[in-house]
Amino acid sequence: MNVTSTTPDDDAYWQRPDAGAEARSPEPPAPPAPRPEYPGPPRVAPPPGSWHPPVVSRPPEPRTMPAQDMAALDEAEGSARTVTYGIGLVAGAIATILMCLLCARILF
Repeated sequence: MNVTSTTPDDDAYWQRPDAGAEARSPEPPAPPAPRPEYPGPPRVAPPPGSWHPPVVSRPPEPRTMPAQDMAALDEAEGSARTVTYGIGLVAGAIATILMCLLCARILF
């Protein structure tokens, strides 16, 4: 593909032709070459009469879940909350003591 112009002015190639210029009619395009006819996909032999798709056995029905002991669950959640708060309080106390020590060392 040649994108350079043979005219001295590069923009002249891209300008519209003059309104009074004689319009040249382009040559009619050549008719396209005939395309070969597509006969379609090849035929497949039908399966034998005794053929059937593979059978997948049905899985067993799901089992029932055991009953939940709501009182025991509430007690376990309360214990977990107590442990979490306890660990948080100990970590907060240690962080507070360390901050006091660091600030005291900087000030004194």
